[in-house]
Amino acid sequence: MNFSVRIVNMCRFLAEEKKEHRIADQLFRSGTSIGANVAEAQCAISRNDFIAKLYIALKESNESIYWIDLLFKTQCLTKEQYDSVRADCVELKKLLVSITKSARGNQFSATSPNNS
Repeated sequence: MNFSVRIVNMCRFLAEEKKEHRIADQLFRSGTSIGANVAEAQCAISRNDFIAKLYIALKESNESIYWIDLLFKTQCLTKEQYDSVRADCVELKKLLVSITKSARGNQFSATSPNNS
């Protein structure tokens, strides 16, 4: 949720101060989707559904990094703004990679023939 709030505020700044709408809209979609998919995963109906929702969040975090990089390379973000928001997004991505790997590992060990 905190990252989504940060993205909403950043996109508001980009629209109002920088008059940047197109890339900001893309970042808005991907950046806020991360938390929304994690929230959906928390109410998953199966382990596969849980993993699928987290993978979507992971993909959205990767897309958000792309848009953040593009905003910096087109001088819409200062180095300080860029470094800060990118670091947060990379941290979320690492966390999602770890959770999905763990969930997949638990899934495979739960279905292993040796567990019967």
